[in-house]
Amino acid sequence: MSERSKETKIEIKRWEDSDLELLFQLNAPEMMEHLGGTENNEQILKRHQRYLQIEDKGCMFSIISFPEADAAGSVGYWQKVWNDEYVYEIGWSVLPSFQGKGIASQAVKALIEKVKAERKYKYIHAFPSINNSASNAICRKLGFNLISECEFEYPAGSFMRCNDWCLELE
Repeated sequence: MSERSKETKIEIKRWEDSDLELLFQLNAPEMMEHLGGTENNEQILKRHQRYLQIEDKGCMFSIISFPEADAAGSVGYWQKVWNDEYVYEIGWSVLPSFQGKGIASQAVKALIEKVKAERKYKYIHAFPSINNSASNAICRKLGFNLISECEFEYPAGSFMRCNDWCLELE
């Protein structure tokens, strides 16, 4: 069995106050390359508070890698209006030392199962940068349908070219 085919075991857990350090780690330049660049400390602290309070419109999770029980990244979903319809948007980020081990795919798949159980919206969308080949590959692998390229605002006030991937939840 090749090293690539061995998937690392993971768990996703609700975002907690103690995950602030993980958020700072995820803000590294190489992690934010496809997301408009790094944020300053104040922006990170505000993001952390949003992650702690998002419950009524979605939820953020940290990704824990086993057997070490190390924080490997984040995955989350939130409601948004897209093309005049309420949908969920999903996003994820995995620290460089954990990439290439199937962690993001497993975390996204686990989160999709949680979202399906809610039976709230019909679709979940992912909007990776057109230049983020790894995230686009995850969408393809997990059965999302590529709808189109689109201009997407992220962060607020900045626009980037993304792929609109959609997965039917029903």
